[in-house]
Amino acid sequence: MNWEMTELLVLCVFAVVFKDISASTEVCTNALLPGAKGDQGETGEEGDQGKLGKNGPPGLPGVSGEMGLKGDVGHQGKMGPIGDKGNKGDTGLEGPSGLKGKPVILGLKETEECYYLLVKEPKRFREALINCKLRGGTLAMPKTSNTNRLMADYVSQAGLARVFIGLQAKSKDTVGTSDYVYADSSPLQGFAAWSQEEELNSRVSPNTNSSCVELLSTGTWSHVECEANLFFMCEFPKSRRRGGAGGGGK
Repeated sequence: MNWEMTELLVLCVFAVVFKDISASTEVCTNALLPGAKGDQGETGEEGDQGKLGKNGPPGLPGVSGEMGLKGDVGHQGKMGPIGDKGNKGDTGLEGPSGLKGKPVILGLKETEECYYLLVKEPKRFREALINCKLRGGTLAMPKTSNTNRLMADYVSQAGLARVFIGLQAKSKDTVGTSDYVYADSSPLQGFAAWSQEEELNSRVSPNTNSSCVELLSTGTWSHVECEANLFFMCEFPKSRRRGGAGGGGK
């Protein structure tokens, strides 16, 4: 093959390839151009609910609503801690005076050996003996002038005139003489505080009903009926506790 034939063959191939390329380009260019707008299609079915999205930002506060009805009272809670002590308040107005009460003897009288308690509760002699015994003592026995004076002053300060004391006449024999015995069974000896008239009466046995003895606020002794109802005085030895005089004066 000579050079001229070769050159002609190349030109023919080139022409064929160029024609194919031009045809292809024309087809592609026509396919990319948009067509006319078609008719609207039918509405499709409702799709499935999508996933819940994230919370959006909080909105602005709304207007306050109307106040509701008052609810029932709730259960009472536990007591809270005690608060601090408050300031002392002003003194109030003075109240009316009360009624006058009955006089009461407070406290005990005493000597070096005994305590003495005036009981303002009228009893017969034997009942007074028992009452003092139940209190832990005996009917008071003025065995010395000092004790007799203390007891008489006690009676006078209480506003009384007389009281039973622990002394009683006991018949000695048929002659008519008598002994006086204290509540502790010891005999009367040494000191006595009879008035002149009672001193004479004490030398003979008094009648049965008047065999008991009373102490007057003046300090003198006198015979009295044992069945009389009188106040009385109890005596308590200091060897006992003060609580033995339980009950206090009445």
